[in-house]
Amino acid sequence: MITTGNTVLITGGSSGIGWALAKRFLELNNKVIITGRDKNKLKEINHNFPQIITFTGDLTNKKNLDELVLFIEQQHTNLNILINNAGVQYNYNFTDEPNLTYKIDYEVSTNITAPIKLTGLLLPILLKNKNSAIINVSSGLFIAPKKSASVYCASKSAIHSFSKTLRYQLAETNTKVFEIIPALIDTPMTEGRGKSKISPEQLTTEFFRNFKKNKFESYIGKTKLLKYINRLSPRLADSLMKNG
Repeated sequence: MITTGNTVLITGGSSGIGWALAKRFLELNNKVIITGRDKNKLKEINHNFPQIITFTGDLTNKKNLDELVLFIEQQHTNLNILINNAGVQYNYNFTDEPNLTYKIDYEVSTNITAPIKLTGLLLPILLKNKNSAIINVSSGLFIAPKKSASVYCASKSAIHSFSKTLRYQLAETNTKVFEIIPALIDTPMTEGRGKSKISPEQLTTEFFRNFKKNKFESYIGKTKLLKYINRLSPRLADSLMKNG
């Protein structure tokens, strides 16, 4: 993949992995568009990085999703890279969570439904443009899940499967499908969780090495080891990851 001169849309681009990717693409002379739910954070980014185009909205909301698609169709028809990064993780037990159905609905909508719909709606534009790509951010938890994040782990398994099957469908087109498979990354979503985190900047550097080489699956950090362990002993991989 060519990493300069692109028009890139990154969902959940105002913090964490999305923000690290946005800054790296900007440094490489790409047009960068980010989405986010926090209007104040996006205003601050506009002030400090006026080159970055921002869109405020929650993509689980149909109105916001449709507005984003229309915004791209009307003003950024040269879009050639879509990064589905926005995600949410709740940690809870099904037996004692008072807001169970809300959390299920929101995780599924954010992590699965919104990125799949956005991909489908923007695919006609991506197919028309050169050097086009869809990049989905999943998680090493699709390999072996942790018990405290049942729906999150299931959603990332779905995104992994979606990435593979979409890659099959687009094999004869000019649009490539990539997947970022992180270990535990130091982001606002993982605050207070786990140890030995790597930075979003480290993830970005590792991903870009693979992206340039058209390596479609980027196992980042310890997910490379987890993948290997799972091949040798799925039971051991499950045991290691069960408690997060």
